[in-house]
Amino acid sequence: MKETLVGRTRWRKFAMVMVPATAAAAVMVMGMSNGAIASSFAVSGQRFQISADSMVVNGFAQYGDIKKESNGTPHPVAVAAAKTATVRGMCQSVVTDTHSPLGFITMTIRAGNGANPVEAENLFLAMDSMEGDAVFEGIDIGIDAGTMDKGAGPGAPGMFGQQATKATLLGVKQQAWATNAGTFKLTGMSLKVTLENKPCF
Repeated sequence: MKETLVGRTRWRKFAMVMVPATAAAAVMVMGMSNGAIASSFAVSGQRFQISADSMVVNGFAQYGDIKKESNGTPHPVAVAAAKTATVRGMCQSVVTDTHSPLGFITMTIRAGNGANPVEAENLFLAMDSMEGDAVFEGIDIGIDAGTMDKGAGPGAPGMFGQQATKATLLGVKQQAWATNAGTFKLTGMSLKVTLENKPCF
């Protein structure tokens, strides 16, 4: 009986971690609103990975922000705000250590492969690291974040910001705390949960 209770406790902990990620997946399919909105929800205590073969953004802005967990733990992030984005070869993953004989559990979402890319409007990505190749067109660096008008929305007045008319990114690898969008269309989406430690990258 004791082992059963421990197992249930561990699965409950896993559920507590996975529910926000599952909710985020639902948000990506359904959309949170029809307008530009920055993520304002309390983030989970776990980062997730996003990778893409390519991402083309029309109307790009970036600024610093702080995302907090429900217990107040802060996480500094760079928010990328896109009016529209076309993403090919997208992967999103979150890995959870169950601290049990089960080991690790990975939830992976993939979409935008082949001729049908992922399409997003008023997309906000709160990340703390990113790798890849980027080309910016019509870029302004060092602009007051509160005055930016090229992307999906401005940042806090007086803060450092950068914006561009267009951004093309290749081989994207991001560690993120939050994603939200007015509309996020995932064509050919697949979701898998596996007993392994296998993130997107």
